[in-house]
Amino acid sequence: MQMSIRFPYKMLQAYSAYCRPLCQEIKLPQTAFDILMFLANNPEFNTARDIVEIRKIKANLVSVNVDRLVQEGYLERKAVSGDRRKTCLVCTKYSQAIIEKGRRIQTVFFKKLFEHVDEEARLAFQSVLCTVDQNLDQMMKGIE
Repeated sequence: MQMSIRFPYKMLQAYSAYCRPLCQEIKLPQTAFDILMFLANNPEFNTARDIVEIRKIKANLVSVNVDRLVQEGYLERKAVSGDRRKTCLVCTKYSQAIIEKGRRIQTVFFKKLFEHVDEEARLAFQSVLCTVDQNLDQMMKGIE
């Protein structure tokens, strides 16, 4: 079986549809919400550069949306000691209620995504993804 090239697109579209009501409620575009959730769920990746490189969101969109999130009180910019050029982005207490709602949406989304997949198949899928991830790491070492 060959996975359709449309699979990641469909997954992204479905995820956006699940997030849309919250984004409308809080009056944030999907990209701003995605940035906020990325920072909340991955605190080790806390710079605009990390968002661009890992989430593959264009730099200008990251800049505009981070500015908005800072202005609306969801994020703070903090200087990184020892590197005056680097600024880390930190979720504020004000953003915590939205982050919790976002995490609930993510939980429901993944439960729905794996509906009708038994535990054994889900664990096998996770194992395969882990192995493929390790293979990608090894492949990237040869490229760098």
